[in-house]
Amino acid sequence: MHILCTNDDGVQAPGLLALVQEMRKLGKVSVLAPDHNWSASGHVKTLSRPLRVKEMLLSDNTPALTSDGAPSDCVALALLGIIPEPIDLVVSGINPYANAGHDLTYSGTVTAAMEAVIGGIQALAVSVDGPEDGEPRDYAASSQAAGQIAALVIKNGLPPGILLNVNVPYLPAGKLRGFLVTRQGLRIYRDSLVRREDPRGRPYYWIGGDNPTGVPEEGTDFGALAEGFVSITPVHLDLTAHHLEETFRAWDWPASLTG
Repeated sequence: MHILCTNDDGVQAPGLLALVQEMRKLGKVSVLAPDHNWSASGHVKTLSRPLRVKEMLLSDNTPALTSDGAPSDCVALALLGIIPEPIDLVVSGINPYANAGHDLTYSGTVTAAMEAVIGGIQALAVSVDGPEDGEPRDYAASSQAAGQIAALVIKNGLPPGILLNVNVPYLPAGKLRGFLVTRQGLRIYRDSLVRREDPRGRPYYWIGGDNPTGVPEEGTDFGALAEGFVSITPVHLDLTAHHLEETFRAWDWPASLTG
């Protein structure tokens, strides 16, 4: 079993180190992660400039590769041959904050796993629902949960085109209530536009606002986290609203373009 570990927080992030150490219990581990933080980067494919890859060591002396590309670039590079040995599983994380609800479209952690699925490789993305206090994280429980889920993926396999998005409550392992398979919940964003001026009087803008929250509805990722359960959301890349196909086919579509 050959596992690729990556993330969106940068190759020196402690969450990645915790993940690597846990995945090593399941098989051979390779690391290819960004050289800086790409949080909220979304699904990026860099085509307009060359990508650089260099060797380095994690803080426990684990050999790793790092790239100036996005998380999804790192996975693509690995699958395209930067890492010559075939990869069986991609595990992305551990993100220090939850990636739930609509976060999936923004998250570099999740979109790295998406890139693996596009390449035909099984994948999971792992995040911990850490507080917004900026303090160092304890990844013991979340890495242990990731290891148990990865072991089940190795044992049972994932259907083609499916990744698992895992969110772990920020609790000691002994206080986690178990694992729940969930659906995406509703993320509530409170973004606001912050306008400022540079020294020459020219305006520039920040997207600011209060931290987002989620609706803790039963059966959702937010609901599971609120109740102390590890949330496991099966995600597929087919964004088609299949249940509405017949509704839209019933519209009176024109037979040809009108001038």
